[in-house]
Amino acid sequence: MQRRKFCQAALGAGLLVTPTLAWVSAARAQTAIAAVTLDGAPTQLEAAAVRDLAAALQGELLMAGDADYDVARKLWNGMHDKHPALIARVADSADISKAITFARERSLLLAIKGGGHSWPGKSVCEGGLMIDLAEMHAVTVDTLARRASVQGGALLGQLDSATLAKGLVTTAGVVSHTGVGGFTLGGGFGRLNRKYGLAVDNLVAAEVVTADGVVRQVSAEEEPDLFWALRGGGGNFGVVSRFDYQLYPFDRNVLSGAITWPIEQAREVLAFYRDWYLGLSDDCYVGPTMATTPDGTSFILMEVVYAGDPAAGEKELAPLRQFGKPMEDGIKVQDYQVMQTWEDATFHHGIRSYAKNGMVKAIGPELVDAMLESFVPDPRLAFFTHTAGGAVKRVGELDTAFPHRKAETMMIVAGAWTDPAQDAEAMATCREWFRQLEPFTGGYYDNIEFEGAAAAGNYGPAYPRLSRIKAQYDPGNLFRLNSNILPQA
Repeated sequence: MQRRKFCQAALGAGLLVTPTLAWVSAARAQTAIAAVTLDGAPTQLEAAAVRDLAAALQGELLMAGDADYDVARKLWNGMHDKHPALIARVADSADISKAITFARERSLLLAIKGGGHSWPGKSVCEGGLMIDLAEMHAVTVDTLARRASVQGGALLGQLDSATLAKGLVTTAGVVSHTGVGGFTLGGGFGRLNRKYGLAVDNLVAAEVVTADGVVRQVSAEEEPDLFWALRGGGGNFGVVSRFDYQLYPFDRNVLSGAITWPIEQAREVLAFYRDWYLGLSDDCYVGPTMATTPDGTSFILMEVVYAGDPAAGEKELAPLRQFGKPMEDGIKVQDYQVMQTWEDATFHHGIRSYAKNGMVKAIGPELVDAMLESFVPDPRLAFFTHTAGGAVKRVGELDTAFPHRKAETMMIVAGAWTDPAQDAEAMATCREWFRQLEPFTGGYYDNIEFEGAAAAGNYGPAYPRLSRIKAQYDPGNLFRLNSNILPQA
């Protein structure tokens, strides 16, 4: 069975608008609109102010009952079903500034939706204002400068498609319908991070609208503190309307795919991987997955992307491909975007999904034991990894706000199902599975974690500086629907 079918079966089964249109939509606001403040208290939004905001936007302002309201408020993860009082579908940074100002002046709960892929659902809110960047998705590639300029609502697939067409690439994530915004601001793991670093390592400049409504151009030279904080500090500091990424020459035809073994060989495969992966080159990205198909067939799989000369990759991967008795070896030279879209159907829009994760500094024998002992043969759930090391590890711990530079890998237990009646039981199973792995972790990846400990502990030595920068740019903690960094008192 092909690797795509394995993963899709394993999780998929049990897993430009005119100003006139904007004004017409908001003209329905003839009476005050019930809303919620930052601290959760009820409030009322005056109808005249809502109409004024709608008239001021180049984009569209939506309310409950509008044709596109339910589409706009929906996230990728079907578990999150919240109803903002207003949704500002912004067209540019000026629109973002006006929406932020509206929220700040009323202490209105504020959510920011880029691609809508927030696993824990923090890009939507109940009763507040959602800023929706979906209409801001342009990607421009400068081949001479090797830079991509990407609007804040673009998706990773759009970034990959635009850059690969020019023979260039940067690190992007593993599900193509993820938004660039949350992905980048949280760190940005991907299949090329061992060679090119995380997304934050390739962010060279950005345009960000801060809580005061000011549109700021930031880089290592302009407002360097804010630029540092954006690279790993999540959505705590403003709404990023444009990301500028470093690009690299890249042959899109790469040696890639997966090797699959029966779960009965998992101990031997993991023991081999534990020692073998430490000697891999930066070109080689390999990480294990364990899952179960609906018919009860459990398996262990190694996902592979070799970002270099395929002939060299064949030599480096030979020991893995010769190990044990695989059910299938699907590694071949193929378009990089095959791998970049392989998980799209498994984690499709509307799926109900929950995840726990943790960062791991070393894969030792005890961790291998825990991986095997914790495994649950449930078609709804699976164990994944994101391999780090290489270029990720060579960046200083405090060179960016991303704190987990010493991690060799990230472990994830995640599920996908469609029946809301299964939510509680599936989530409990996922938590118990991960509970057995958690002692081997140190910190978590903000973009995935539902219930991580306080941000101060997760950011470690980066937190004091992050807190000071938060106090400078968002003293009222307007941007709080995230792994929240509190402004320094």
